[in-house]
Amino acid sequence: MSGLDPSDPGSRSEWTDRPNVVPWPPLIFGGAIVWGVALSVVLPIKGMMPNGALAKILGVALIVIGLGLDIAAMLTMRRHKANILPHRPATALVTGGPFSVSRNPIYLGNTILLIGAALATGNAWLLMSTAVAAALVSVLAIRREERHLAARFGDAWRNYARRTPRWLRL
Repeated sequence: MSGLDPSDPGSRSEWTDRPNVVPWPPLIFGGAIVWGVALSVVLPIKGMMPNGALAKILGVALIVIGLGLDIAAMLTMRRHKANILPHRPATALVTGGPFSVSRNPIYLGNTILLIGAALATGNAWLLMSTAVAAALVSVLAIRREERHLAARFGDAWRNYARRTPRWLRL
């Protein structure tokens, strides 16, 4: 299919220009929060989430870890003068700092943060909407961004992608 293969010279400019038309990740993660909170009000689920002090402490710890990962990744991108907006062209291939453990540390940080919020508040809907959000970000943003990076940075991107997991290697 034309327009989908960055190795196809006819589609190269499409993937080089920008990865997405819509800034999907912030919209998707924001939507996960809205849906998780709204559903917990309209259709509360009781007893599905741990709700003791340990769950709250773990939740807060995950929120801090997620925020820390987000901030560290954004600062790393800023140091490299890399564009952070998911619907604009990449200006640099950042492979150090948090990008050495995940190709998508901001999306990973957002996911960890929302999992922490779900645990801290005992909101099962938020936990489920976070899983859906992570899957949607993978399909609607990450795969497109990867094609964009392959078109812009070629072998440097492919080498980085071989050694660094998309989300996190456990």
